[in-house]
Amino acid sequence: MGFHAPNEIANLTAEHGEKKAKLPISSIMLLGFLGGAFISIGYLLDIRVTANLPEEWGTFNTLIGASVFPVGLVLIIIAGGELLTGNMMAVSMAFLTKRVSGWKLLNNWLWITIFNFIGALFVAYFFGQLAELTSQGVYLEKVVEIANGKLEDSFLASTVSAIGCNWLVGLAVWLAYGAEDIGGKILAIWFPIMAFVAIGFQHVVANMFVIPAAIFSGYFSWSAFIGNFIPVFLGNAIGGFVFVSLFYRLAYKRTMDSDRMKEGLRRRRK
Repeated sequence: MGFHAPNEIANLTAEHGEKKAKLPISSIMLLGFLGGAFISIGYLLDIRVTANLPEEWGTFNTLIGASVFPVGLVLIIIAGGELLTGNMMAVSMAFLTKRVSGWKLLNNWLWITIFNFIGALFVAYFFGQLAELTSQGVYLEKVVEIANGKLEDSFLASTVSAIGCNWLVGLAVWLAYGAEDIGGKILAIWFPIMAFVAIGFQHVVANMFVIPAAIFSGYFSWSAFIGNFIPVFLGNAIGGFVFVSLFYRLAYKRTMDSDRMKEGLRRRRK
């Protein structure tokens, strides 16, 4: 399986981020919806697989759920989709390399947030409620347990947890950009995503599914959801922007700038 060196991945990430920031609104709407829906389907799979497992298995249950959750990001990266947490890393690298403006970065985050939310709500309501996949029995109990655990965290705990989450999610996307074939991309995605889920870090788009799924069943409130959304959004932004994009931009700045100058010269000669 072919792969790129880390400094090459940095340039590829900046290129991907620039493309994401320049997508037309029609593409953002469709791909953002798919991104939210795919992550939610991964979470739904996690819940359906683990809700009936014996309690005495302990944290092994968590590991099993974490091992199936990554299907969501696999679908996004390979089939196509836009995910807020991935864009918090990739578009940030495009911004740090001056390929896009700060306005373009924030505009992308805003619209992807909205359409990820719509996609997550779609899965939570249509599959969770109408198809009754999270609204009854042990599956409802599991959803309520997960949502309650996320809502119980303090503002600081949620923010720090979300930083850890998008450090790993950002790295999953980073590694996927570094792989040259589908098998390599799947492996690159799988382990960091499995790690963040098994650890229990908070992911803003995953929470857009699981907390509303509990709300639709009569538990918690939308104000509680917003109280969770704000710190998790902030933490995910810090995790992707600072702990992945900024760190690697500083580490590979000279190489990246040199490569970009060489590419610019090649284009002019053509």
